[in-house]
Amino acid sequence: MIRIFSLLAGAFFALALLWSAGKGTYSLITEPPAKTVEATFHEHPKDLALPSDGAFGKFDRQQLQRGFQVYKEICSNCHSLKYVAFRDLKDLGYNEAEVKAIAGGFKVNDYNANTGEVKQRDGLAKDHFPPVVYAGTGTPPDLSLITKARHGGPAYVYSLLTGYAEQVGYKNEKGEELLKKFPDAKTPDGLFFNPYFANLNIAMPPPLASDGQVTYKDGTKATVDQMAQDVSAFLTWTAEPKLEKRKQTGWPVLGFLLFATVLAYLAYRSVWAEKKGH
Repeated sequence: MIRIFSLLAGAFFALALLWSAGKGTYSLITEPPAKTVEATFHEHPKDLALPSDGAFGKFDRQQLQRGFQVYKEICSNCHSLKYVAFRDLKDLGYNEAEVKAIAGGFKVNDYNANTGEVKQRDGLAKDHFPPVVYAGTGTPPDLSLITKARHGGPAYVYSLLTGYAEQVGYKNEKGEELLKKFPDAKTPDGLFFNPYFANLNIAMPPPLASDGQVTYKDGTKATVDQMAQDVSAFLTWTAEPKLEKRKQTGWPVLGFLLFATVLAYLAYRSVWAEKKGH
């Protein structure tokens, strides 16, 4: 009797679950949820080709130096690089004197372990980039790992920097006009419209507002697009400074594994030759 009751109870719950799933599926098909403004107008990152892309990619040192210059002169006012030490800049092609000069241009906190006193001093090559004290609204993210922390990586950074647009009259790829389709989606005061940002409205004003904000030492024309590409490449390096070595190591390892696989197969054939009649 108990077994029959258990079977009936199980069948009842199974039918209830099937009915609920069927009803939910039917409602989803007949009455799909309305698309939000973010789902309709949020753009995927633009295509960005960097020298470091691909299995054989390498960093372009000149581009990395240009990107660092953009960061130092524009981005460092709000964003820190706390996981990068000044001495790491040697990997970009700077010599020891240049690294010391760059470090000396930053102020870092010096803690006295005996007295607990904190004083500021000029940076040294061994120091990391100091934190940025931002007096504005919000907390700008540290950029050390930003290209690994955001979907799209360097393409996201490039798209965000070049993606600011005027919201009035803005249309997506389908030709739908934002404020006509979503009249209540006007960007609040103090924020800026950017379709490459998750919720379309970002607190950061356009950092690369016009051409020529920096003067490149190698003579490259500092257009907004060029500066965005260069700083995206630099932030790729800050997130993966060992990228080149990783790729260089990977190919010999794959070759060794392939060779070992062939040897293992030949050994297998040799050991089992008599048993399998080879």
